[in-house]
Amino acid sequence: MAVKIRRILVAVRDPARTPRSMLHKAAALARGSGARVELFHAISEPVAALALRRGRSKSNAQEHMSEIATRTVRQLERAARAVFPPQVRWSAHAEWDYPPHEAIVRRVRATRTDLVIAAVQPHRTGGRLLLANTDWELIRHCPCPVLLVKSTRAYERPGIVVSLDPFHAHAKPASLDWRLLEAAGAVADALGGELHAFHAHLPLAAMIPFALSQPVPVALPAEAEAEHTKRLRAAFDDLAKSARIPPARRHFMVGSVADTLDAVLRRTRASIVVMGAVSRSGLKRVFIGSTAEELLDRLPCDVLVVKPQGFEADVPAEKPSFAQRII
Repeated sequence: MAVKIRRILVAVRDPARTPRSMLHKAAALARGSGARVELFHAISEPVAALALRRGRSKSNAQEHMSEIATRTVRQLERAARAVFPPQVRWSAHAEWDYPPHEAIVRRVRATRTDLVIAAVQPHRTGGRLLLANTDWELIRHCPCPVLLVKSTRAYERPGIVVSLDPFHAHAKPASLDWRLLEAAGAVADALGGELHAFHAHLPLAAMIPFALSQPVPVALPAEAEAEHTKRLRAAFDDLAKSARIPPARRHFMVGSVADTLDAVLRRTRASIVVMGAVSRSGLKRVFIGSTAEELLDRLPCDVLVVKPQGFEADVPAEKPSFAQRII
């Protein structure tokens, strides 16, 4: 079944400074898909909330918190009115919940959101290792595709590059490539964009020492390398053809993903890269792979992260006890 974008949730980190470029992109997707947009902010400052309760009765604290939520919604509404054209249907919502990424996931479930849009948060030193930032946690926990906005460049018939892994060398489920193509196709249709397929692989001789976990020299017959490349190319072309991506927009590269993808993005002037998120090593948490995690910081464009079919977020349905106590 093709992916359809009916509801878009824009995760706003700071209602007082909502990035206009992010709202313009949400508006472009909404106009092209007919989706409804919700601006959402999780009010999640536990220290400030607890301070409200000191010296106040419970009813007064609740009243003050309600005022904060109302003021936040008004900020979101002002931001939306300044950007969204009349044909875009939108709403604004704010609520007390913590931590922010879990609040977003709970809102996604409640509203049956099809796409989350979030601005990439600048990472402090060590932030990626701690994985404490909301954008990384959304990659791992959000059940629907997440569009991470990095660039302020507007979507004007954008190039969209889908990173495929036709032989599933990175332990991806076979169906994930189909999900990537469907999600990318839905975005391309909404934006009037141009879809590109990308795959990069190392030579077979370079892969064997890595598999053995030691740098031993390996000499392989040229025929083996040629056959390996031929099989990869055939699988890649089959996937691209299924999405009606013409040969001129199929980028089959030999080399590291980091170097070759960067070159393809610059050559095509793509605005969005589509990547898959997978679970690894028996862990329940989701990753997009170490190479992709490294790339996310250096990519010059936005990134759409897609989960496998049937992914279930490991986020409690109920708000944490902190939120329950203060509401």
